[in-house]
Amino acid sequence: MVLRAIEQKIEALFEGIFGRAFRTNVQPVELARKLAKEMDDHRTISVSRVYVPNEYTVYLAPDDRAQFESYERNLLSELQEYLAEHARREQYALLSGPRVAMETDADLDVGEFGIATRMVQPEKGRPEADLLPEQLEPGATMVYKPKTPVPTQAVSAAELGMEPEPEVVTLSFDGTRHEVTKRSVVLGRSRDCDLQLTDANVSRRHAEVRQEGAAYWVVDLGSTNGMEVNGKRVKRAKLRAGDKITLGSTEITFDREMK
Repeated sequence: MVLRAIEQKIEALFEGIFGRAFRTNVQPVELARKLAKEMDDHRTISVSRVYVPNEYTVYLAPDDRAQFESYERNLLSELQEYLAEHARREQYALLSGPRVAMETDADLDVGEFGIATRMVQPEKGRPEADLLPEQLEPGATMVYKPKTPVPTQAVSAAELGMEPEPEVVTLSFDGTRHEVTKRSVVLGRSRDCDLQLTDANVSRRHAEVRQEGAAYWVVDLGSTNGMEVNGKRVKRAKLRAGDKITLGSTEITFDREMK
């Protein structure tokens, strides 16, 4: 099987180099499998094709990223080959060959990683451009953590289970607590917003709370009256539990806690 052969190449490329160093860190083959999962989860169905993202960003803890420092280019090449073969097998359409990049996220712990996806619109005039939604925003980042503490003794990558870390994220205002169940939530006066605010000082699409890496951010969407976080006027801010977001005359409390 082609995919398994590529997995074996990824394993062979790094197992001999790092040996036990990977036993407490992110396993390269696990990155490949989770990238394929994110491709499956972000399909876009057009008239006659099923499109999938063609750009992927992997977020790693500093120590995990350091493990790949000398061999990152080779790993990215193998991951891109893995995604291309997965797309071919599933008969997905790609706007270009899959591209994988790596970034460091200091909010991640060793063994955790995040994946963000993006579908890059082709140049105007190409046939595919008319088949896809006009607005192709970057997908929010899914964060993966080990199901159980990773053993320190030698183990195979197949023995390491990974799953998203369960937590509850909420936005509270006007005496009501709203659970955030999407990776991106738009707040504003419009009925089309995910959370509608009945405040005349709030713009129709005022701000967005989005997940990036392991963190949540609030971003001003070009509102008329601007935005404050903990009393400070900002255009974009990283959120922590208990932070106060002020839109117009409305104060919103951000919170997140483990289930």
